Amino acid sequence: MLLLLVVGFGIYLDTQMTRTEALSSYAGRPASGSGTNWLLVGSDSRAGLSSAQERQLSTGEADGNRTDTMMIVHVGSFGGQTSIVSLPRDSLVEVDGTTARLNSAYSSGGPQLLARTVEQSTGLRIDHYAEIGFEGFASMVDAVGGVEMCLDEAIDDPKAGIDLPAGCQELNGPNALGYVRTRAFPNADLQRVQNQRAFLSALMSKAASPVTLANPFASVPFATAAVRTLTVDESTHVWHLASLGWAMHAVSSGGVTTTVPIRPSGSVSGAVVWDRTDAPRLWEALRSGEDIPRDLVTPGP
Repeated sequence: MLLLLVVGFGIYLDTQMTRTEALSSYAGRPASGSGTNWLLVGSDSRAGLSSAQERQLSTGEADGNRTDTMMIVHVGSFGGQTSIVSLPRDSLVEVDGTTARLNSAYSSGGPQLLARTVEQSTGLRIDHYAEIGFEGFASMVDAVGGVEMCLDEAIDDPKAGIDLPAGCQELNGPNALGYVRTRAFPNADLQRVQNQRAFLSALMSKAASPVTLANPFASVPFATAAVRTLTVDESTHVWHLASLGWAMHAVSSGGVTTTVPIRPSGSVSGAVVWDRTDAPRLWEALRSGEDIPRDLVTPGP
């Protein structure tokens, strides 16, 4: 009976997932390589949020959709290395034939153009796409009872709605959202992407812990919140998400988190470009299933 309940709940969750045509065939699309590549996107969509929720989450007001977070999660084949690689939103890449910031691909062409731009820029084939907005992220954090993070320094950012002291503390949904959104650091977006990777790994570790999995009052709300608020490509099912979560849980014990090697743009203020020597080395390691060279792993979480 328990097995039937679990299987039935899984089937129910799969029917509730929102799907979109994020991955498309086109001339010159990269061939499949070793392992599985996910494109994870955190959008700043306020769709479905009430005015009270916008105030609680300190989202501000903005029309349209943009991407605050973009990561490639590479899950190695046969126990190979799992890697999380951040793609700074201000990266200058070719978007539909024009040099532009990476996050503009989503703004102008949605998930499909963003996924195609990432594939063409990295040479990696994206196998799965997953996107989550503000409210969904906060709901997932609250469903597992918050996530503990240890901060080296206090963070006070009214724009993100947080005033966090230094030290270890448990972040609830609104505070966690502010933590992964804030750019109140000397190196702005570069520190933010490190925080995002660290928090995502911590969230997945708690969600996959025996304490959470054995507690239906935590595991069921988390799974329901994740499925209800995620948008995925048409080939992705709930069991794919489960394997992704488990792989990200394992990052803390042998995986790698890093940012694509970059340098400041010499022509566009505030933008960055991918290093012409080191970025291709990173993509080739992922494509071939090799471990990422240690000299390409950025310091920090």
